[in-house]
Parts: sequence; C-alpha cells; structure tokens
Amino acid sequence: MTSAFTNGKRALAATAGFAVAALVLSGCAAGGGGDGGDDAASTGGPITIGTTDKVTTLDPAGSYDNGSFSVQTQVFPFLMSSKFGTADVEPDIAVSAEFTAPTEYTVVLKPDLKWANGNALTATDVKFSFDRQLAIASDVGPSSLLYNLDSTAAVDDTTVVFTLKAGNDQIFPQILSSPAGVIVDEDSFSATEVTSDDDIVTAEAFAGQYVLTSYDFNNLLSYKAYEGYDGLLGAPKTDVINVKYYTDASNLKLDVQEGNIDVAWRSLSATDIDDLRGNDAVKVVDGPGGEIRYITFNFNTQPFGTTTADADPAKALAVRAAVADVVDRAELADQVYKGTYTPLYSYVPAGMTGATESLKGLYGDGQGGPDVEKAKADLAAAGVTTPVALNLQYNADHYGPGSSDEYALIKDQLDASGLFTVSLQSTEWVQYSKDRVADVYPAYQLGWFPDYSDADNYLAPFFAEGNFLKNHFDDADVTALIQKQAVTTDPAERTALIEEIQNKVAAQLSTVPLLQGAQVAITGTDITGTGDTLDASFKFRYGALAKG
Repeated sequence: MTSAFTNGKRALAATAGFAVAALVLSGCAAGGGGDGGDDAASTGGPITIGTTDKVTTLDPAGSYDNGSFSVQTQVFPFLMSSKFGTADVEPDIAVSAEFTAPTEYTVVLKPDLKWANGNALTATDVKFSFDRQLAIASDVGPSSLLYNLDSTAAVDDTTVVFTLKAGNDQIFPQILSSPAGVIVDEDSFSATEVTSDDDIVTAEAFAGQYVLTSYDFNNLLSYKAYEGYDGLLGAPKTDVINVKYYTDASNLKLDVQEGNIDVAWRSLSATDIDDLRGNDAVKVVDGPGGEIRYITFNFNTQPFGTTTADADPAKALAVRAAVADVVDRAELADQVYKGTYTPLYSYVPAGMTGATESLKGLYGDGQGGPDVEKAKADLAAAGVTTPVALNLQYNADHYGPGSSDEYALIKDQLDASGLFTVSLQSTEWVQYSKDRVADVYPAYQLGWFPDYSDADNYLAPFFAEGNFLKNHFDDADVTALIQKQAVTTDPAERTALIEEIQNKVAAQLSTVPLLQGAQVAITGTDITGTGDTLDASFKFRYGALAKG
C-alpha cells in the first residue's frame, strides 16, 4: 500500500533555510551508547507472555486501547519516550527536542534511521504520521490528544517542526510519547484510512525494539528483536517474545502457575492474584498504578437524554447524580478487588498533582459512602418517577474477570435502592469498542490506562471538545480550561486550573469515577526485569524482560 506521497520519500535539502537551536538532551547522542541501539540482545531464551487484553487494530490511528497500544509500544518508534523505571520523557529516536518558539516545537531525528523493510525513516514519516491521525480522526483513535497541534512540517530529512495553536504547551512532549505519537512508515500506511493488520505485518513496517514475525490475531503473536532499532531503550534483553491471548483468565492463571507461560500480564482476578502471592512457583510483581474504572453516560441515549422521547436535561442529570449517590465504592474495592483497587472520588487519581476528591462532597453521604435518601431527594426534586429503567453495559474480556462481579454488585446496589431497575448486559471487547461510540449503550463501563503521567491525560481525552468518549458531553468552559492548563507554566496556577476542571465536571457527571488500581504482573521465578517496566510510564515494554 502506498502513501499519499506517490513518489515515495521526498528528499529534503539539508540546508532548508531553518536554523534550529536545538537542545541536545543527555544520553541521546546519535550512534547509541549506553541507551542507544548498539548493544546485543540477550540470548537467555524466548519468553512467553499471556494476556486477556485484546487487540483491535495495529494501526495507531484506529485504536485507543491498552491491548493495541501494548503491541504498538514494542514495534513502532516514538519521538519521545522514557527510560525504564521513570515517567520522565526525553528524545527516543531523536537527538533533541525543544521549543524553538512559543508555538514551535522542533525535533531533530537521529541520522540514518531505517524501517525493518529497508525504507529510510525520515522527517516525512513523522509529518505523515501526525497528518494522518488528524485526517482519519477515528472515533476509536487517539487523535483527540492532538487538540493543540496546528500543523507539522518536515524541514529536512531529520528536522520536524510542530506548530501549536497555543504556546508553551507543557503537555506536548508527553503527547509525543503517547498513542497519538506513534510514528509509522509513509510508504506502508494509507494517508486517509485505517490500514489493515495484514498489510502492516506484510510490509514489515516496524522500527521499535521488536518486529512482528508471526501474527495470529488475538491468538498468538511472535516478536523478534529489531537489530536496526536506535532508540532510547537500547537492545532488548530477550531476542524472541511470544504473546498468547486468553479468553478465560482462569486458564491464564493455570498456565502461569504451571510454568506453561513465563509472564501473566493483564488481567487476573483479585482472588487469583491473592492466591498466587502464596505460591512459591511464581513471583507477583506490583507497580505504581494509574488505572481508573468508571461508568460513562451517553448524554443522548441515557434516561431523559437529548435524543430520547422524554428528553429533559435536568432529569438526565438527576439520574446521573442518583447513581453517584447510591454506588458504594468501598464495597466494590473490598468485596470484588480485595484491596487491589481503592475508591476513586474524582477524575484525576490520588497521588497525582492536582488530584481532588470533587465527588465526595457532592454525592452520597458527603464522606465517600452511599446515601439512598439523598438519591431519592435528587430524583424527586427533578420530577423523576422511580424506579428508573437503566440499561448498563460492561465488558469482561478487556477489563478482566472482576468486571462481571463488579457490575453485578453495582446492579445490586442500584436495584436495592428501589430507585433503579437495572438491565445488565455484556459484550465482547472488539464489538464493544464499536458499539459504545455508535450510541448503542446508554450507560457503560470503561477503564483508563494513562498515556502519560500527568493530570491532563485524565481530563483532555475525556472532557475536551472532540473527546474519545464520544458520549456527547460538550462544555465550552471546560474545554477552554483544559486548553489553558496545558499552556500554563506556573505550577501553582496550573494545579488550581486542574482542580477547577474536576469541580466543573463533577457537577455535570459525564462519567462516574469508581476505582483506582495498581499494575500487577505474575512471572516465573526465573524472569527478571519485570519491576523495571512496571513504572509510572504505564507501558509494559517487553525489552526489559529476561529469562534465566
């Protein structure tokens, strides 16, 4: 498949009339070194990883989920990334990256980069990658993260200039390390449509630490270390990685404890994890968690939504408020997840700069617990007749087996209040990810695995104009505040804006946050490096793993 450039790579003159005063960051000089791509891969033997996460598509423009990004992280290059053990981003396949003007962010690539298929990896690939994200703007893609990007220019073979709509964007370097920042081969991907997995694999359009050598969709994937990788992470410690996909987490648990696989990564039940902590045949490795779980409301199709026969914004808000009043987060955390998740009372998880507990004082008993009488009063004040029929959808194969128990308990809590009659249904992830953006579900489960370690990543993708939820929430004041915090350089002022955004969204309840969780991997006793990749970047990078 050819790109929009019908003549392939366009040669750009090295003296293109743009003087770049670029800041070269430590550890990223061209030619590798300690963090570059010159080290040999380990020969410790292949590693097999098991997961229940599902891939939707390899194309970064057509997916925005943990399963797909887990693959993309291994095989595609990034301009910015973070070393193992940290969330601080720095140049990856670049030698430098900095603001050369308030609205210009300039990145200089390492010279002589190549894709696994032999194509040169140049600045035109970078421009192509960002242009197509914005052009395709998939409902299930990450293009909403590029809300501040105005244009991308390839100045010469190695120089890229991003022109931003608002200056001094404090988030943009992080976005370059996110799902919206994946770089693809312009000669292998379509400029206007999502490219098929088969076309990507056949084209060998990879330049990350690994290439895919075998691709059996959501069954078995095989990776081999890419000798041409010249990025921040260096050569992977293991030459061959196999990833086996499971539909049943109980089989995943059985295989890791019996040594049939080396690593179980997403998602075992809390009960299984607790049981395995006492098993000497495996290691349970914990890492910092940025995952959140929440209920999303479709503002069009929820009870009294804008496209329903009895549309009424005040009644619709009262329904959302009543759900927030009734749900018992502590019971969910304790009974279903046995403490591997904790209650969440706002949109930015606890421990992150700017996090509040905005919902705690507004809903329930004011202390984080449920309050049925308050919910009854909220509904009565809006003139809502009870019980309210609520269709609630959830997914078990993407968010783990605990989802079934979690949403069964939520249904019980809402039904027991006498204020709701909940119809609970489940759909497999591949279909679920399509249905939720097609207004099929009035209320439904989602989880979030952050793209980068900043409060912005829990706000902009959810609540800014054109957000990935596609739930018809749109508030101009919230969008303006999100844009303002992203370019506010004073830390205290920016924190205040982040808090204000959470308060405004809490009053409208586009989503109801429920739980915050940790990262957990189960490995054989001979596997090392797991703790290195379970870091605050929230990316599980296979190159850190070694066997024996």
